[in-house]
Amino acid sequence: MSQIDELIQEFCPAGVEYSRLADQVAILDHLRKPVARSSRVPGPYPYYGANGVQDWVDGWIFDGTFLLIGEDGSVLKPDGSPVLHWAQGKIWVNNHAHILGSGSDELSLRFLYYFLQTANLSAFVSGGSRVKLTQGALREVPIPVPPFPVQEEIVRILDTFTELEAELEAELEARKRQYAYFRDLLLNFPGESGVVWCTLGEVATRVSSGATPLAGSPGYYADGTIPWLRTQEVRFVDIWDTEIRITEKALKETAVKWIPANCVIVAISGATAGRSAVNRIPLATNQHCCNFEIDPAKANYRYVFHWVRSQYEQIKALGQGARSDLNASIIKSVRIPVPPIAEQERIASILDKFDALVSDLSEGLPAELVARRKQYEYYRDKLVRFEELVA
Repeated sequence: MSQIDELIQEFCPAGVEYSRLADQVAILDHLRKPVARSSRVPGPYPYYGANGVQDWVDGWIFDGTFLLIGEDGSVLKPDGSPVLHWAQGKIWVNNHAHILGSGSDELSLRFLYYFLQTANLSAFVSGGSRVKLTQGALREVPIPVPPFPVQEEIVRILDTFTELEAELEAELEARKRQYAYFRDLLLNFPGESGVVWCTLGEVATRVSSGATPLAGSPGYYADGTIPWLRTQEVRFVDIWDTEIRITEKALKETAVKWIPANCVIVAISGATAGRSAVNRIPLATNQHCCNFEIDPAKANYRYVFHWVRSQYEQIKALGQGARSDLNASIIKSVRIPVPPIAEQERIASILDKFDALVSDLSEGLPAELVARRKQYEYYRDKLVRFEELVA
């Protein structure tokens, strides 16, 4: 039997008492103070709103350890749990986040933080499109109050998981910086012989876009089997499947067309403009994708992808109009250094390995981080849920 099992067996084998949240913590909302952005003086202290730190200001109104809960706007996650922030030190909080401090000696604020991560507060919010978790409703939220030794052990276990996850996140961030450094180093060819500068259009055998079958037309989407890519799925990744499929009827009756596998795809519309991807399967795309079929005699498609990906900010800056849209002519004219094919393959191989290490959810650090988070959520959900003690 584990230590937590022993503690539960010793202190609360039949369940625990539940209490109103307001009876266990100090709700400090009356001390909050909003400050208009134009009136904030930049400084070292975090300025919190409903969704976390909004700014850094030269002043603070709270000093200590606090639990912040979003009050209005996107205050609930899809599972109904509240938007929470653990804050320590000197902070400023506006009127869009509840601020909770330690209250009774019976409840650990850190235990409450972990419990509320699992609590569905859908029944406690009001409003329509912009929901609100009022202080009155928050005060009534029922919370378990296990004996303090049980709370302490639960907090110790979950804090350990949290620290391990933070270490993995820090290592992943360091790897991403390392990847960016080597990518820029490998793709820099100052004055090297054997490197020819071309345009993306010149290394492609074909450049195309797609179309969007009319949503209301029968037979274009239902039971479709043809993968159809939209720009929101173009996220600097390899595309192995799409969220939507269309039918043969759509292919025959609209401007949608197949493109072969291993094209370099660049999004050209609005917020997605400049993002790139590689389709690892044959598919069709919408009209906001510019698709480059790379000539294997001139360039390695993986090398071209890594180059285009490295130029995201520069390509995005070429956008025109209110939406900063790109077009095929702009993308085709982007210049790319073209070393010999063997060198392209060497560079692409190195960058593919780095990319897998920092991005692939099936291996490397991202996979380990996903597994750690699932493990944390599993144990958290088991540890903070208690049967209510029946008097």
